[in-house]
Amino acid sequence: MIGVIGRADRAEPLKDYCLGLLMPMERKSVEPLAAVTAPSRVAAKHQSLLHFVGQAPWSDAALLARVRDWVLPRIEQRGPIRAWIVDDTGFPKKGKHSVGVARQYCGQLGKQDNCQIAVSLSIANDAASLPIAYELYLPHSWAEDPEQRKKAKIPAQITFRTKPQIALEQIRTAKAEGVAPGVVLADAGYGADGGFRAGLSELDLTYVVGVQPTLSVWRPGESPLPPKLWSGRGRPPSRVGRTDKHKPISAKALAEEFDAETWRTIAWREGTNTELNSRFAAVRLRPASRDYNRPEAHAEEWLLIEWPEGEVEPSKYWLSTLPADATITQLVNTAKLRWRIERDYQELKQELGLGHYEGRGWRGFHHHASLCIAAYGFLVSLRETIPPSTPALAQGRQTPGLPDRYRSRGSSDPTRAARPDLNPDHQATPDCGPGQPSATMSVLHKSHGQSASASQLMTQ
Repeated sequence: MIGVIGRADRAEPLKDYCLGLLMPMERKSVEPLAAVTAPSRVAAKHQSLLHFVGQAPWSDAALLARVRDWVLPRIEQRGPIRAWIVDDTGFPKKGKHSVGVARQYCGQLGKQDNCQIAVSLSIANDAASLPIAYELYLPHSWAEDPEQRKKAKIPAQITFRTKPQIALEQIRTAKAEGVAPGVVLADAGYGADGGFRAGLSELDLTYVVGVQPTLSVWRPGESPLPPKLWSGRGRPPSRVGRTDKHKPISAKALAEEFDAETWRTIAWREGTNTELNSRFAAVRLRPASRDYNRPEAHAEEWLLIEWPEGEVEPSKYWLSTLPADATITQLVNTAKLRWRIERDYQELKQELGLGHYEGRGWRGFHHHASLCIAAYGFLVSLRETIPPSTPALAQGRQTPGLPDRYRSRGSSDPTRAARPDLNPDHQATPDCGPGQPSATMSVLHKSHGQSASASQLMTQ
């Protein structure tokens, strides 16, 4: 990674920052990282790391590309890339000065609140996943305020874009760079955007994306009416049509028309304690969204619907351009692979401090995130190439010491894990895919093999 940060004198802060992120500390902002990596000269290290992450002009895209190229072959040892996963994550904020902060929906809180939102693209197979692109969503209030832009040092080329537009640009870049292709997966926040779906099709990418129950669809076998015959006067009609007797319905209304035989119970993976399964139905049909403005009907796609047993109505809907001969099991397994990004974000936030950056600027926000992803990529590569740690190794780990005079702003004990169940010594077993052995996330150990791997990654 040293080769992409521009200058040799950035090598030491790069190594220290990533090493600090891998340490079992509760708070991973710059000050605690300095204390744990240089306990005898905290002030000097603090200034070095602060400049490196907040001001040094190295490229986040170049760093993430190098991490991707390093980790991808290790992920592919367990199977080819199956999916490109689009998602966003929120960071609750109390103040209003951090770049991009606005009152908006925050998934972490499950409600509207003051937060930052970042959009990411990840590559995934059944065994592992890795974010390969990451960008802050800039609300209108920030994009159009010259004073805020100046204070946060937002690059001039960054203008307002919707989250689907940001994601589509990340996907275009990944395809142009030759990233191993996969089916694009996204939730309804992206799939409900017709422009996003159309953009994926224009890129010849297959998708399984969430949609809203209000999605307008034609019943299986139906299509909009062809353009009316030309009367000989004015412009010839060129748009498909509908009438009061021939019109589309909502995806939810269609689901309620299905008989009991249409629904099948499908299992998609083994959970911690039991098999995960639910009831699904899948039909081929034509979406009807805004087709009255088109010269022809939309192409046929799959509509996949989940209606859990005992629920009063369906819970999830997806549109998919998987081939017409795809099975319902293939549709479900592909749609449910999106769960991997939730695990990524959980580990990036709770293990690696993704949301701990305390600066307010555009560059620092992205630099910190890129370094967290780099550290995460290192851990993913270890998890995919070596067996899980034995109890003996776990018992041999030592938490790094901090100087007695140091007191973290965030807690009284900066070496304590943020959550007991995510402590690196804790033996909890996360969900894993069918046929895949479980493995816990591990912090950097001082064993010979892992130290060599870390050095090799840093010097690439």
